[in-house]
Amino acid sequence: MKFNNVVIESFAYSISEQLMTSNMIEEALAPLYQKLKLPEGRLELMTGIQSRRVWPSGTKPSDLSTLASEKLFLKSNIKKTDIDLLIHASVCRDFLEPATASVVHANLGLPRKTMIFDLSNACLGVINAIVVAGNMIDNGQIKTALIVSGENGGPLIENTIRELLSNPNIDRKSIKKYIANLTIGSAATAILLTHRDCAPSGHTILGGAVETDSSANHLCRGDGNTHSLVMQTDSEELLKYGVILAKSTWQGLLTELAWDNNTPDLVLTHQVGTAHEKLSLESLELTHVKTFRTYPFLGNTGSSALPITLMMAHEDGKIKKGEKVALLGIGSGLSSIMLGVEW
Repeated sequence: MKFNNVVIESFAYSISEQLMTSNMIEEALAPLYQKLKLPEGRLELMTGIQSRRVWPSGTKPSDLSTLASEKLFLKSNIKKTDIDLLIHASVCRDFLEPATASVVHANLGLPRKTMIFDLSNACLGVINAIVVAGNMIDNGQIKTALIVSGENGGPLIENTIRELLSNPNIDRKSIKKYIANLTIGSAATAILLTHRDCAPSGHTILGGAVETDSSANHLCRGDGNTHSLVMQTDSEELLKYGVILAKSTWQGLLTELAWDNNTPDLVLTHQVGTAHEKLSLESLELTHVKTFRTYPFLGNTGSSALPITLMMAHEDGKIKKGEKVALLGIGSGLSSIMLGVEW
């Protein structure tokens, strides 16, 4: 896929001030650690995640998406009245029906002309939304699109701790399928896409590639409860299938954009943890390209992970004008979208 006139006009993020460290999680799980004779520090050692943020109890995904959007509009040259499309793209939603986008639309006071919907595809949601909105912009259907994500991992972590402490059958083998839950963090992001005519100095979405391996859809599943999600993940198998899919998708991007492995100036992986990042970069032969990490201090923030890492890399001065950035998106299911962006 290629885009001709799609640019990122502005973006913003929001994170909670409330910190939950891996040590704090292990302290909460102390009875289980003692029972299974697990060493302290295991969680951080395995994942590279020292801490993650959590929002106060009762915080709704729509609150988070609204917060990031309001920060975006403070610096955007596009007005709320100009928004043609709003996509709420996070794993977390206020409810199954109506669309959480409807709450964000009302909170922001967007116009009646604005099309709204939720887009759900695990951690790939925001990148999926960029592709959908980008195509609509390129096809002349809309001029502007606001893509938002409000991820709150707190309830998942709390429910996982309760499950691990209350289930008498948890052993060293069965605990593995819950470890991924304990890496989840919280963050809110907002991205405004528009036609380049509306923002000539915007960051250009060049295009990329997409591939899906649905044979792996059983490797990571949540129960569907938007307020007390319980998830089980076969992390080892998911990583194995994910790397195979990523290699194929990356080759598709190189062909589509006429890039090679020396083209990108910055490569950003989905922020799962140390093992995922290391194996991904090695498998794609991209270890020589600079990267940027947020998982050590934010954990895996779901659909917000890749966009907030891009935003923080920019904020930290890691991307210069004219440089090319590769966004390596992947989500359980499995589905992968990789995009090239010219800053």
